[in-house]
Amino acid sequence: MRYWLYSLVLVLSLAVPQGAQAQENIIQINGVTMTADSLRAVPGVTVLVRNRNRGVYASDLGVFSIVVYKGDTLEFSALGFRSKEYAVPENISGQYFSIIQLMVQDTFYLPETIIRPVPTKEEFDYAFRNWRIPDDKYETARKNTDALTLRALAYALPRDGRESQAVYQNLQAQQAYYYGQVRPITIMNPLAWAEFFEAWKRGDFRKKR
Repeated sequence: MRYWLYSLVLVLSLAVPQGAQAQENIIQINGVTMTADSLRAVPGVTVLVRNRNRGVYASDLGVFSIVVYKGDTLEFSALGFRSKEYAVPENISGQYFSIIQLMVQDTFYLPETIIRPVPTKEEFDYAFRNWRIPDDKYETARKNTDALTLRALAYALPRDGRESQAVYQNLQAQQAYYYGQVRPITIMNPLAWAEFFEAWKRGDFRKKR
């Protein structure tokens, strides 16, 4: 009985210091992930503890909190950014520690890809000559704003109510200008005769076959 009592006391004396030492090695890290060039928050960064199969995700503001052991290595990874590592110092005093992890944007270079919609050159030539590919929105907008198209539309489209009212008021104004007097005869107008001769020289009055 006394032997078992001594063994129990020995086990407890050995277990308590080890547990206290393990608790002293635990530390809570609070941090934020930001871009290195503009110091903007990087949301959704994965923070993993190497070789321990656990980790956390940063919030929408880039804030994260994780409990680790002193000496552990944290791995930071996010889509569009280079992976980063941070080794937790072993000589940290206290149970809390704050860090700011800067993330550098990464550029992905995809391998060259050749897209061939048809298997042979002959089929490609036939498709190039005969296929009618519909216009996209940009091409449709470009055609609709073409100068000749706008001019043809302005000539062919009928007048709306505003334009018709303006033409009618202009006609009334011209009639009111000669109210109470005889309108002049343009046959005696030298400018009209000059325009007539110019049209005659151009051949505007020739019969068109």
